[in-house]
Amino acid sequence: MTDQVLLLAAGLSVALLSLLLLGLMLCCLWRRKRRRKARSQYEELLSTVPSVPACSAPVILVSQGSLAKPGEIPFTLPPRFMAQDHNNLKNVEEKEEGEEIKMETRRDILAHRGSLSVSRWYPVGTVLAGLYSVPPLNEVVAPPPGMATRLCFSVEYRHSSEQLMVSLLRLGNLPPRFHGNVTLVELRLLPDDRRPRQAKARGTGPDPEFNDCFVFQVSGVCVSQSTLSVCVLSVEQHGKRHAVGRVLFPLEGELGQAGRVLWRDLETEDDTQCSELGDVQISLSYSPSLQRLSVVVLRARGLQLLTDAGVCVQVSLQIHTQAVKIKRSSVVKGESDTHFSYRMTFKLRPQHLDEACLRFELQQPQDVRSEPPVLLGVLVLGPFMYARGPQLQHWMDMVNTPQEPVKLWHGLCRAT
Repeated sequence: MTDQVLLLAAGLSVALLSLLLLGLMLCCLWRRKRRRKARSQYEELLSTVPSVPACSAPVILVSQGSLAKPGEIPFTLPPRFMAQDHNNLKNVEEKEEGEEIKMETRRDILAHRGSLSVSRWYPVGTVLAGLYSVPPLNEVVAPPPGMATRLCFSVEYRHSSEQLMVSLLRLGNLPPRFHGNVTLVELRLLPDDRRPRQAKARGTGPDPEFNDCFVFQVSGVCVSQSTLSVCVLSVEQHGKRHAVGRVLFPLEGELGQAGRVLWRDLETEDDTQCSELGDVQISLSYSPSLQRLSVVVLRARGLQLLTDAGVCVQVSLQIHTQAVKIKRSSVVKGESDTHFSYRMTFKLRPQHLDEACLRFELQQPQDVRSEPPVLLGVLVLGPFMYARGPQLQHWMDMVNTPQEPVKLWHGLCRAT
């Protein structure tokens, strides 16, 4: 009985193994037959390989396994354009010739940009650059008549993304002494923006071009309260900078026509009008290594003098609300336009640059020395905590250009 059970088990095992082998053989035969059938369907289309004419434009080779980059459109050709090797008859000479053709085509890519990318080397076409030629910028945005130095730009505010787009186009009628220098432009969005955005002109001469675009992130509530500040600088070969002028463009009421081209005259030191109480010219420089703040009160103009007793200037360095150091010049006799040339230095650590400010007071002494002097005007220069507009810009220019004096005119204000 036991022998019969063993024989039966052995027979079943042999039968199952035979069925498994038979199934594998049938599967292999079916797959081979399917491949032959697929090849026979495209035999006519693949009979010849298209030749690449010598005058055809080159194309860029894209590997089949690579993913498409952003901005590219995946593109494939029908099977009749694909070169396949049916019988593996390519020899070493054909491979070498193919490599030489590929190397020549890669070298020609530098001269022919814009060809359509396909999955094999096959000419499709190139973009005709003549159809997309752009006229010169001086023909599109010609400056208005006149000899004043002007800046051409445009502004656009996008409410969806809360972004202010500023397109800097060109300058017009640059003074002759700056024609051979490099022209730089610094942009700020006052009063919040502390770090300037810089642009370099693409060329020299009287009408340098920029064609640069800048993005400022500002909310819709604050954009109407902001002012775009554009300072134009001329840089010599050895690095010395000269201020050409600046444009202050308040954005309130100017964002209605988005993208319109604007021309604004540059304000220079000679063109700056005096304020009601007068103006004072200040020079600032800071040395981080020496921790020294150098201040020079150069001159004043348009002062409303009450007597001919003379004028003096008092300068105080403040950190928060505490006056750290106070210095006063001697009394200078003069009229409304007074030359001081009063130089002083303050000890100031770099970590206190965002906490300190300079307060200038122009005073006229009384005939009786026991009486306090008459205050003619006040000026405060400092970071965002204390100043806005040109006063803030002057301080930030000093911080961003260490060991280089920055000179600017400022209008006096009444004491508060």
